[in-house]
Amino acid sequence: MKKTLKIFLASVLVLSIAMLAGCNKTSDTTSESASQTTSTSSVSKDTATATEPTASTSEKVGTATEPTGDKPVILVVSFGTSYNDTRDKTIGAIENKIAETYPDYEVRRAFTSQIIIDKLKERDNLEIDNVEEALDRLVSDGVKTLVVQPTHLMNGYEYDDLAAAVEEYKDKFDSVAFGAPLLSSDEDLDKITEILPEITKDYNNDDTAVIFMGHGTEHEANAVYEKLQGKLTDAGQNNYYIGTVEATPSLDDMVAAAKEGGYKKVVLEPLMVVAGDHANNDMAGDEDDSWKSVFEKEGFEVECVLSGLGEFTEIQDIYAAHVGDAIAELDK
Repeated sequence: MKKTLKIFLASVLVLSIAMLAGCNKTSDTTSESASQTTSTSSVSKDTATATEPTASTSEKVGTATEPTGDKPVILVVSFGTSYNDTRDKTIGAIENKIAETYPDYEVRRAFTSQIIIDKLKERDNLEIDNVEEALDRLVSDGVKTLVVQPTHLMNGYEYDDLAAAVEEYKDKFDSVAFGAPLLSSDEDLDKITEILPEITKDYNNDDTAVIFMGHGTEHEANAVYEKLQGKLTDAGQNNYYIGTVEATPSLDDMVAAAKEGGYKKVVLEPLMVVAGDHANNDMAGDEDDSWKSVFEKEGFEVECVLSGLGEFTEIQDIYAAHVGDAIAELDK
């Protein structure tokens, strides 16, 4: 089979952002601060905790115990999180959805944050591959067909890094395809515009501002937050707001919007795949500069919802659909 690298980008947003970037790269996805990459892992086995570490090397999520041969592989790449509960409910749930949807493929895991990888190894004896290690393992196992599916929100700095890393290995596979991040097209944004009010309907009322906290990035793709905001407003969801931790719209913008709307209560929720460090500390923490504390100082009643987007079936379905689009590209 001709060796090709078909990088599937369903993006109508003209974006290029990378994987779930950490704070030191001012990217746009999950939660912990960032670096890149250590061992592979198998989708349903990631249940290690500080008191109940992974049992053995052969039980790592996605790690093949013997060469895969001709069986194709879907490598699901996430920024990662050291919060075990949210990891299982979000990243793990996305991986499981993909595995269920494409049973003819083996699903493997890689993280991009070396800081998180090292922490999980030291604290929980849980080994997860970084991107390079995962690709090396795929080559060693004789994998010929590869689909790479990131769990990023959009294609940005870390997404570009991932694409570049895979590019270096393109000649080692017969065929490679790339799945799109969550917010890659107008169709994706339209779906999210329907999903967000649905998953927050229990606390959506006239007196409440529902505010989602995204990561934010210096990359031009940061514009996706404003585009999503516009779609929510156009859909009549006037009490829904999208802010970011590290870019614009900022926390100050969110406070101003809540005041202007005359709301008495604010519900804060992460617009991130996992509810990790940003959600627990920057959003819901007790420090003076957390979003919760700032809104409380401004006189609002505040409720924090610590649910990552990856927990919701509707979000998992979008990622699975993006994998399907990538698979369709393999034989073109």
